[in-house]
Amino acid sequence: MAQANPRAPLSRDLVLRAAAAIADADGLEAVTMRKVGEAVGAEAMSLYHHVANKGDLLDGLVDLVMAEIDELVERTAVPDDGWQQAMRRRILGAREVMLKHPWAPRLFETRTTMSLAVIKYHDQLVGLMRAGGFSYDLAHHALHALGSRALGFSQELFDPAAGADPGSERMLRDVADQVPHLVGMVAEIAHDDPDSTIGWCDDQAEFEFALDLLLDGLARRR
Repeated sequence: MAQANPRAPLSRDLVLRAAAAIADADGLEAVTMRKVGEAVGAEAMSLYHHVANKGDLLDGLVDLVMAEIDELVERTAVPDDGWQQAMRRRILGAREVMLKHPWAPRLFETRTTMSLAVIKYHDQLVGLMRAGGFSYDLAHHALHALGSRALGFSQELFDPAAGADPGSERMLRDVADQVPHLVGMVAEIAHDDPDSTIGWCDDQAEFEFALDLLLDGLARRR
């Protein structure tokens, strides 16, 4: 009778991948040291040999996501791309990973320090712009303009879908005469592809529209 494959030895990478799998299945709030321990078949205390604490675990998840982005970008890179197409490809590659891990944008927003992996990613964006003839000053403006879009997601000012009051839609109808343009716009627009959405009004079409608008504007400024 063949023996079952032995469990892989516990490591930081194994712990982080188990945490990512939990977040993929149940959301970031479901990631606890106890659940990660159960997923890797170890006591929660054993995890502390590989992650210092919950904060270190979350920082490690940022690095894990960035490693996926870097791998995808490297695999899909086209050597002859100009700066604009190369940036577009890199940013849409980042978005592809963010869509795979829809909890990642919120994770990035909660970290109080920027990891070296995120810094290197932005350094590469600046390198692409410098190779395309940008001054450092314009590249700096470009990073501010792109904001979170550089990493593949849009930070919206507010999200009416998150914990929205059930009476919100009724309230909007009640004040329709005061905000006719918003009511008309909401009635006309539709985001009907949930698989391309990370947050409210952050679907693929809206993201690419804003990204291309910014890149075209930067090309003119250059």
